Amino acid sequence: MSLRNPVLQPPGVKAYLSQGERFIRWDDETTIASPVILRVDPKGYYLYWTYQSKEMEFLDITSIRDTRFGKFAKMPKSQKLRDVFNMDFPDNNFLLKTLTVVSGPDMVDLTFHNFVSYKENVGKDWAEDVLALAKHPLTANASRSTFLDKSLVKLKMQLNPEGKIPVKNFFQMFPADRKRVEAALSACHLPKGKNDAINPEDFPESVYKSFLMNLCPRPEIDEIFTSYHAKAKPYMTKEHLAKFINQKQRDSRLNSLLFPPVRPDQVQGLIDKYEPRGVNVQRGQLSPEGMVWFLCGPENSVLAQDKLLLHHDMTQPLNHYFINSSHNTYLTAGQFSGLSSAEMYRQVLLAGCRCVELDCWKGKPPDEEPIITHGFTMTTDIYFKEAIEAIAESAFKTSPYPVILSFENHVDSPRQQAKMAEYCRTIFGDMLLTEPLEKFPLKPGIPLPSPEDLRGKILIKNKKKQFSGPAGPSQEPGGEAEGSGPPNVPVGEDTVWAGEEGAELEEEEVEEEEEESGSLDEEEMKKMQSDEGTAGLEVTAYKEMSSLVNYVQPTKFISFESSAQKNRSYVISSFTELKAYDLLSKSSVQFVDYNKRQMSRIYPKGTRMDSSNYMPQMFWNAGCQMVALNFQTMDLPMQQNTALFEFNGQSGYLLKHEFMRRLDKQFNPFSVDRIDVVVATTLSITVISGQFLSERSVRTYVEVELFGLPGDPKRRYRTKLSPSTNSINPVWKEEPFVFEKILMPELASLRVAVMEDGNKFLGHRIIPINALNSGYHHLCLHSESNMPLTMPALFVFLEMKDYVPDTWADLTVALANPIKFFSAHDKKSVKLKEAMGGLPENPFSLGSPVARQVNGASAPTSNGSAGTHCGVPPPTGRVSTSPLHRSRGQGQGGGHERSCG
Repeated sequence: MSLRNPVLQPPGVKAYLSQGERFIRWDDETTIASPVILRVDPKGYYLYWTYQSKEMEFLDITSIRDTRFGKFAKMPKSQKLRDVFNMDFPDNNFLLKTLTVVSGPDMVDLTFHNFVSYKENVGKDWAEDVLALAKHPLTANASRSTFLDKSLVKLKMQLNPEGKIPVKNFFQMFPADRKRVEAALSACHLPKGKNDAINPEDFPESVYKSFLMNLCPRPEIDEIFTSYHAKAKPYMTKEHLAKFINQKQRDSRLNSLLFPPVRPDQVQGLIDKYEPRGVNVQRGQLSPEGMVWFLCGPENSVLAQDKLLLHHDMTQPLNHYFINSSHNTYLTAGQFSGLSSAEMYRQVLLAGCRCVELDCWKGKPPDEEPIITHGFTMTTDIYFKEAIEAIAESAFKTSPYPVILSFENHVDSPRQQAKMAEYCRTIFGDMLLTEPLEKFPLKPGIPLPSPEDLRGKILIKNKKKQFSGPAGPSQEPGGEAEGSGPPNVPVGEDTVWAGEEGAELEEEEVEEEEEESGSLDEEEMKKMQSDEGTAGLEVTAYKEMSSLVNYVQPTKFISFESSAQKNRSYVISSFTELKAYDLLSKSSVQFVDYNKRQMSRIYPKGTRMDSSNYMPQMFWNAGCQMVALNFQTMDLPMQQNTALFEFNGQSGYLLKHEFMRRLDKQFNPFSVDRIDVVVATTLSITVISGQFLSERSVRTYVEVELFGLPGDPKRRYRTKLSPSTNSINPVWKEEPFVFEKILMPELASLRVAVMEDGNKFLGHRIIPINALNSGYHHLCLHSESNMPLTMPALFVFLEMKDYVPDTWADLTVALANPIKFFSAHDKKSVKLKEAMGGLPENPFSLGSPVARQVNGASAPTSNGSAGTHCGVPPPTGRVSTSPLHRSRGQGQGGGHERSCG
């Protein structure tokens, strides 16, 4: 924890947003257009509009998924509304006045709020600035105090015609126990009848906090306070608070020189900020209530906020990153039936996805417009052009880094493929990367360009043929094609097939091409659809589409040996989850090495007709870059994916650990018991209490589990049910849940979920281990689709330490505090001498085991092997260094560097 300002500051609300602007709100279903004043509250919690009747509607900023203006905003379809806005008259400038705000609990269930301003270009400013508020990293990851303040702001905005706060709004906001709400209001000397109302002046922040303390008492924090406060005194001094922070809220692994412990004189600012009683502030004292609000503040965020910001090195080759990827992006429901929608492309891109899939099929006469659909199913169609337009609009709204379009191309018409290529060129314009970068030619042994090199670019993944001749738009040598026989339809007399590529085909690839050129019988079709889906039925790539493909060239996978021999970074293979798992279980080291050189894409097996997902962790463990999931299904795998890619600025790219990047290192995710220079972590979590967990009076319990390497602790822990049907402030008095040896913290995540009796989901949070802070924290819960919930939270104690085998405990103490160790040893020596009448062996004499360790002699590790590290042999490759020797966050993916001085 830092006493400086938190890394992230809350989003600032521009003055014009809070002052408000006149708009007309319209609705196609009701054909009603109403004048409103649109505003954002000064703290940036709500977008709201007020009608002429003074009626008010609210939209939580956290629920906003997109804002649009101009031609991308919704257009009225009803003639009545078109007449209201004079849309059918020339020069009406309607597009310059539009604003659409898109909100929803997930990516499928969306609501469109449509506005028209009275002045031109007002909608553009509102769209950009409101979206910036919604996408700010603290909007979804604010402190507990911010979410509680959010409820106060809403209470004081929802006034009755007399300008007072209706008491019934309290019952609506805290519905779990009406009697407790009434008692809390009475304790604050406020009216409690359902028809009563409260003057806003009588309900300032101080009274609101008092109301919350009465509604939701915190006896568990009182216990913590008691263990650190002055004996027989109802307060903490500055010295006590400094001691609490250093012992409980500070990561013990931090370097004490770079991150010095806090001094008593430094904590006065915290007392000024959080202590409610002025007398205590003047005396430098913190009361139990002040302690509650201090632990709710941003200084005690459970997240290392710098991890939310863009902090990874973005100049590594593209295959050195995990890339947020979507499967069958256009689907909104199941794989067999349901609606397809171009809107899904917008939503997944806005969520930070960087690889989307387009299943392209031939359009029917007379238009012959290529379509996107799931072949041989009952899903609906969308026009290819419509999807491309949606991608062009949303590609870089959330992240500036490259977008990969994964084409599954079934369009066997040269003319329609040419039309697809033309749409890509004209609609994407300069965003489309049509030629390789000069510094990164398509040659064996040349690495891929980085996300930074490809900033703002769209890359096409589609089958590629090699052409030569005067009209060839792309003549790079060496492109590997997935099936490279001649096309079924001639494309011009001047077309010449590149002989080099045909000569290089592996036997399996020739067989695949022969199979593709023939007709598939019914059994083959069923087999193809059972696992691969329709991916194995792609058709020939014609000249125009081939010319758009460069750094992401798909090929049929032959073997890891063949890929290593060819050494082409720009060639990618796709695997179903079953095929990928089979390869991973048989050749895990080779799979990791393959991903160090080039990219792989994993996708769900074809039998997942319900659009369920596989767990992505096993493929991330092998360094697979594009682990594609069904974004429309917010199951546990998708929740993990969403939570992970929320970090690094929601860029959609996460730099892999150096062991998955360095060619000189070997990494086997299935047989890891030690990793050089990587320090395993021991994590313990104590679930202490909950706050406002449900809107009903129910018993609740908490589940805690870890996702990581196969060798990590896999146990799922669970608390007992809360003692009573108290969902406002249940307390669990249980032992800590301990994950003793997390081998590679950078690859692991913690999930904490709250469930109602009967296993009903109430809320959860998934956070990467290396983004957690030690100490007492309020864990604000999220919905299944990772949307923040305003009131529900857990109070937990987290402790992270370097993992140390028991046999090395003495050495750890000696390194961390040599004076204390020697002093304790001297006392032991005296006692032994007195008891036994002889002088015990000095453990630091040259021949002793500890001396051999400290002097760098090779000593057996816990698995019987030997090794040294900075003059000290690490058991299983790890040493828990002294706080003086450790600095947190020494570079992404590279493990923790050690100082030997």
